Amino acid sequence: MPEAARAALPALFISDLHLSEDEPANVEAFLAFLEGPAREAASLFILGDLFEYWAGDDDLATPFNARIAEAIRTLSCSGTAVHFMTGNRDLLAGPAFATAIGATLLDDPACVRFGDAANAPVLLLSHGDALCTDDLAYQAYRRQVRDPAWQAGFLAQPLAARKAFIASLRQKSETAKAGKSMEIMDVNAEAVAALLRSHDYPILVHGHTHRPDHHALKVDGRECARHVLSDWRGAACWLAFDGSRFSAHTGTSAG
Repeated sequence: MPEAARAALPALFISDLHLSEDEPANVEAFLAFLEGPAREAASLFILGDLFEYWAGDDDLATPFNARIAEAIRTLSCSGTAVHFMTGNRDLLAGPAFATAIGATLLDDPACVRFGDAANAPVLLLSHGDALCTDDLAYQAYRRQVRDPAWQAGFLAQPLAARKAFIASLRQKSETAKAGKSMEIMDVNAEAVAALLRSHDYPILVHGHTHRPDHHALKVDGRECARHVLSDWRGAACWLAFDGSRFSAHTGTSAG
């Protein structure tokens, strides 16, 4: 098991914003969040699908992408440590993107320790799509697009061609999801148990499913917990952690 990353408290967790120019309410909610609640946190964790799509780090020059990147970097420069994990929509975001936003790039999954004490809390963070193992077609697609050789070949194409391919893929994805049950697209209980077991039963925080909730569960006789982050629908949604307690918030301020 890799050594846990270190982070400070209080910490905020967000995912599944799906930012795009087509959803201005989400964009404005995110910018307000960065200037408000995020400024009061020591750490911000973005657990994937920040963007509706990401065609590659060479798309940073696009005005919309540059605006979002600069806003996050401003937060980072203000003193909030930003941590970023790719999701299924922005899996091609790499080191150049992380540098542009002033963030630490996290693997999926990632263990994070909040403090240096022996009893400091440790959380296991993931985007969550790897846990949806009942969706066999999606998992086959996921293996393909996360293959380094496939990514290298895709990124070698012109940016315009990549964007056209992604637009076509998004349409096919929406059509495919319409024919699937919510249960198939949710996490698999055994996959969750296996992940918790392999990391010594920490608290798990993830997104992807758009089914925000807190789940208490027992794995191998151990009391465990799983926090599912909310997607954004015109309002900021985040999970806060102070080292002992989690609290879910919606809106532009924590009050």
